[in-house]
Amino acid sequence: MPTTDAAPEDDTPAGGASSPVRSVARALDLLALFTEDNATWTVRELTETSGLAKTTVLRLVDTLQQRGLLWSGEQGRISAGPGLLRWANLARTTWQVPEQARQVMRDLSDSCGETVNLYVRSGATRICVEQREGRRSVRHIVRVGDELPLWGGAASKVLLTGADDRALAAVAALDPAGRTVDGLRAEAAEVREHGHAVSHGEREVGASGVAAPVVDADGAVLAALALGGPTPRFTDEAVAEFTVAVRDAARRISRIGIGGRA
Repeated sequence: MPTTDAAPEDDTPAGGASSPVRSVARALDLLALFTEDNATWTVRELTETSGLAKTTVLRLVDTLQQRGLLWSGEQGRISAGPGLLRWANLARTTWQVPEQARQVMRDLSDSCGETVNLYVRSGATRICVEQREGRRSVRHIVRVGDELPLWGGAASKVLLTGADDRALAAVAALDPAGRTVDGLRAEAAEVREHGHAVSHGEREVGASGVAAPVVDADGAVLAALALGGPTPRFTDEAVAEFTVAVRDAARRISRIGIGGRA
C-alpha cells in the first residue's frame, strides 16, 4: 500500500529484529498491489509504488516467492504465484453462496432486468461474493471478488449500518467527499430506518443502485443485496419498483443464508 512517508524506511528496528506484525502487514500490502490491471511488477516498480525500502521489498518478495505466493518470470517481472490458487479455491469454497440464494438473485435480475450483486464488508471496503448479470446490453458490471470502497454506493450505505466507529473512521478518512464519522453515522441511521438505500453517481458517474440488508437470525447485517445499472434507467418510478423487489429478495436470502459465515 502506498505510504506518505518522506523517505522509505526498513522495517527493522534499532534492536535488529524486525516486527513480525509489521512484516506481515507489509507483505499483504505488497500482494494487494497485484491486480488484473497490474498483474506484473519489477522490484523497482514495487519499491516506488509501495514506498518501502528496496531491501524490504526484496526480502518480502523473496519470502513470498518461497511460499509460492509470488512468481518471478521473464525479464525479472514478478507476478502472482501458483500458491495463491489454493487460497482462491479455499475462498471460493468457503464463500459459495447457496443455490437457493443464487436463484433468488437470478429471479430478481430477470424481473428487473438489471445486474444483481451480493457484497460483504471487509474493513473499509466491500467485496462482491456473488453476481447475476442483467440481460441488457448496457449494464452495470462488477466481477465476483472485486473490492470497492465503502464511501459510495447503495450497497456501501447498507453495509455501514453494521459498522462500528472505528470502521466509520477508516471510511471517512478515504471519503473524497470529506464526510465525517458523524455524517456517515447519520446516513447509516437513515438506512436502518428505511430498510434500504439508493444511490446515483456516488462511486461512478452514470451508475445507480438500490440495496437492502441481508441479516442473520439476530438482525445483524451480513451482506448487502444490490441492484445496479445505468442512471437513466433508474427513474423515480423504476426505483420505487426496484426497492420493493430488492427488499423482498433480501428478506428471502436472509432466511436462506449466504454461506461463508456459518
